[in-house]
Amino acid sequence: MLTPTELVWLLAAVSRGDQASFERLYSATRGKLYGVVLRILRRPDLADEVVQEAYVKIWSSAGQFDPSIASPITWMVAIARNRAIDLVRKKTEDPIEEESEANEIAAETPHPLAQREMTEELKRLLACMGKLDPERQRLVLLAYYSGWSREQLAAKFDKPVNTIKTWLRRSLMEIRECLGS
Repeated sequence: MLTPTELVWLLAAVSRGDQASFERLYSATRGKLYGVVLRILRRPDLADEVVQEAYVKIWSSAGQFDPSIASPITWMVAIARNRAIDLVRKKTEDPIEEESEANEIAAETPHPLAQREMTEELKRLLACMGKLDPERQRLVLLAYYSGWSREQLAAKFDKPVNTIKTWLRRSLMEIRECLGS
């Protein structure tokens, strides 16, 4: 990975239409952007498409990047993440029931290697999530891990948007209290 200063320099060159700098920027940052997008979409084919769109946006708006506002990688990740979330929200016409199994709470006894890699903080978070009602667990995961909008959640759970907002707020308060103790 390049340093933030090198990325700023590359973005400045890209804003002037320097294709070689764009290729270097792409090769240095593609893995990071792809990882962010894949985590949201969970489909490599869609992730590839969104990353490509994100780089088109980066190419066309590199001149708008301001290093005093954000780091280059933060700015690029925001573009990619927003495109991925837009796609998730756009797919509301499709059946929402096609949830990824990754959204379900992990099994009670994780694989030994996965358990070793789990940080104490993550263990505490999972324990606190486990104290929530299963429906609220799903709600929190869909909202904050998968990027579902409140409207999508309202449709999924057949509840008004304000009820979803309240459930999310209360669930987060319960998690925060649990983590604080």
